[in-house]
Amino acid sequence: METTYQPQQIEQQVQQDWHDEQAFKAHEDLSKEKFYCLAMFPYPSGTLHMGHVRNYTLSDVVARYQRMLGKNVLHPMGWDAFGLPAENAALKHGVAAAKWTYQNIDKMRTQFQRLGFSYDWEREIATCDPEYYRWEQWFFIQLYKKGLVYKKNSIVNWDPVDQTVLANEQVVNGCGWRSGAPVERKEISQWFIKITDYAEELLNDLDKLTEWPEQVKTMQRNWIGRSEGVEFDFSVANTDESIRVFTTRIDTLPGVTYLAIAPQHPLAKLAASFQGEVKDFIKEASKIKVAEADMATMEKKGIATPFHAIHPLTGEHIPIWVANFVLMDYGTGAVMSVPAHDERDHEFAKKYHLPIKQVIKPANHETSCNTDEAAYTAHGILINAGKFDGESSEIALDTIANEVVKKAQGDKKINYRLRDWGVSRQRYWGAPIPMIHCEDCGEVPVAEQDLPVKLPDDIILDKPGSPLASLASFIETKCPQCGKEAKRETDTFDTFVESSWYYARFASFNQNSAMLDDRAKYWTPVDQYIGGIEHAILHLLYARFFHKLMRDEDLVNSDEPFTRLLTQGMVLKDGAKMSKSKGNVVDPNDLIEQYGADTVRLFIMFAAPPEQSLEWSDSGVAGASRYLNRLYQFATVQHNWLPDYNRDLQEKNITPFVFANSSTAAKNIRKEIHEVLKQIRTDYTRYQFNTVVSGTMKILNTLDKMTHLTDAESKAIIHEGLFVLLKVLAPICPHVTQYLWEQLSYGQDISLSKFPKYDNSALKSETVNIVVQVNGKLRAHIDVPSNASEEAVRQIATENVDVKKFIADKEVKRFIYVPNRLANIVIGA
Repeated sequence: METTYQPQQIEQQVQQDWHDEQAFKAHEDLSKEKFYCLAMFPYPSGTLHMGHVRNYTLSDVVARYQRMLGKNVLHPMGWDAFGLPAENAALKHGVAAAKWTYQNIDKMRTQFQRLGFSYDWEREIATCDPEYYRWEQWFFIQLYKKGLVYKKNSIVNWDPVDQTVLANEQVVNGCGWRSGAPVERKEISQWFIKITDYAEELLNDLDKLTEWPEQVKTMQRNWIGRSEGVEFDFSVANTDESIRVFTTRIDTLPGVTYLAIAPQHPLAKLAASFQGEVKDFIKEASKIKVAEADMATMEKKGIATPFHAIHPLTGEHIPIWVANFVLMDYGTGAVMSVPAHDERDHEFAKKYHLPIKQVIKPANHETSCNTDEAAYTAHGILINAGKFDGESSEIALDTIANEVVKKAQGDKKINYRLRDWGVSRQRYWGAPIPMIHCEDCGEVPVAEQDLPVKLPDDIILDKPGSPLASLASFIETKCPQCGKEAKRETDTFDTFVESSWYYARFASFNQNSAMLDDRAKYWTPVDQYIGGIEHAILHLLYARFFHKLMRDEDLVNSDEPFTRLLTQGMVLKDGAKMSKSKGNVVDPNDLIEQYGADTVRLFIMFAAPPEQSLEWSDSGVAGASRYLNRLYQFATVQHNWLPDYNRDLQEKNITPFVFANSSTAAKNIRKEIHEVLKQIRTDYTRYQFNTVVSGTMKILNTLDKMTHLTDAESKAIIHEGLFVLLKVLAPICPHVTQYLWEQLSYGQDISLSKFPKYDNSALKSETVNIVVQVNGKLRAHIDVPSNASEEAVRQIATENVDVKKFIADKEVKRFIYVPNRLANIVIGA
């Protein structure tokens, strides 16, 4: 056994043993409780960063801990391999996107393996593999047949440089998140999946996710955005047109002084056809910032149209304006504007000198409001509202709603902020959407026997945008229905489609004749899912939606994909997130070369609780290395008798030490160890891995400072203490603990050994500390044997130095004893 800690040598050998033994290969085993542990799979950029290391170390620690609890663990890894970054990189470097992607996968797989992650590599998935996306193409076709897929023209965020659609969240300060180019609003034909059909279930089932962070559930509730209100029409004067609006505050309807419509609203387009100023405004509005944070803070702009709406209650003619803050994709593309009782409407009205009509006053007469200065948005009493004057606004929500339903073709309605999921992307490096356009038959799904529709993977890009649109060998095909010449869809899937079901495919990774099989029902839902808070809305919402779709196809048998969710914090250096642009990146490969993987893992787990941001510290990494060196020296040099001792125990050549007969000093040391073990078990359950690490340090400190013990006691405690320490540290530092476990003759595979349990008998104290009072006043604390009689306690208490001076020569009239807690000596004056 080497006397110096050589992590690279140890880790290479241990990893080879794991590989040879297929140590982490998962099997379906109904005799054990299953545990599916998964971290959000990475985009294969080619290089790991410390954020990766933290995320995947967390999941590995959880998986290893659950395996030591005796559970049947699945812990897979794959690659979110499609997407615009690979396309842009391929364009930049003049290589095919497929080649660039698979080279990066090979690099990152090697880096993951060096970190010792306990993955079942046999289940590895890359989403750009046709055998993977074949099944999402098949599933898309099933959804199309059920009426859950449709195609329509839609206003999108268009990046003119990357030549693709961007989600609202990918628009930063009005520019594309990757290209930096100003985003345009453009109308194109898009494929959609009807996530809105599941809006209510997606909202309600958040209540089932009791082990998700409340922050994430709140973000999803807000994104789904359920609201109850009234939808009704304003007629447009002197035309056959009408404008439909939705409002949750129908009680403010008497205060409407103008309507605001989106630049893409049909009436806005009509106005633009004969008013150049409106046409110019609409063109300028197509360049507006569309992220929600931008919409809330940007300058409100508008232009009047020649049209007027007819108020459904009063018959008044009110102006119709085109406004940049109204989006066609949200609600009806039009809003009734009540500047006296809505802050946004008030801001716009003040800017353009539009009327402000107060129709609600505070119910409390002592409260005043000036709606000319600011909107009054609370409920109150109606005024200036005709026959509704004097009603409370809460009552008016019903009375005015009933009136509007009769007069303006209205309906009480539940609306959702959530919009259907647009899955079309006008880019090359993605899964082809399996649809064909036929001049006679229209949109027709690809015949299932012809799946997958393979993406040509040898194309070397020479300009931005998808080459599929001009690639005859890809486009030209036959209609599956009539057999005539037809054209393939050239859009590819949004990469969120791939990441919405990969967790289930890991369970059925080698199934070639179906999307999933019964193994998916065995393993799902994922018991522990780990990833960044930045995925709190879209990825997690789409995965929840996809799971429900798969459930309805009887592919899975649960309602939700992820039982427990951990959103880990960022890795910071000098107070800023690590990034190449900031020049503060720490390369994990350099650290592994210098210190070994176990040191990196130990520091990452020790530096901060998982949910909090982690501040990088070079000295902290060095400290983690010193601790592992100290542990190694303690086990191999200071106590080199351990291997023989452990072998003798296993071969029963010596009798195991009986702690019940040991000294008080030995029992106290053992008590310290088992108290820490008890806390560590709790901390593992709570994922407080930083305190787990500090607990292992306490155990080593306790073992290293033993005095006044017999040789037999010392050896027995060292044997048991290291047995506990190596096991509780094994999920975090699997290499050095495995090596020492074998070298010290504790056993073979520490990852298959049971996680240690604390000994209740060791936690019991031989003595208890009790309070001593004289005439009810605290005078001392004393230690007495836990089984001492009242008479023995009285003798110890009355002979205590601090107590004796208060008794002096006075008579003890009474002795009151509460066992193991308190003694009160009552004396005379």
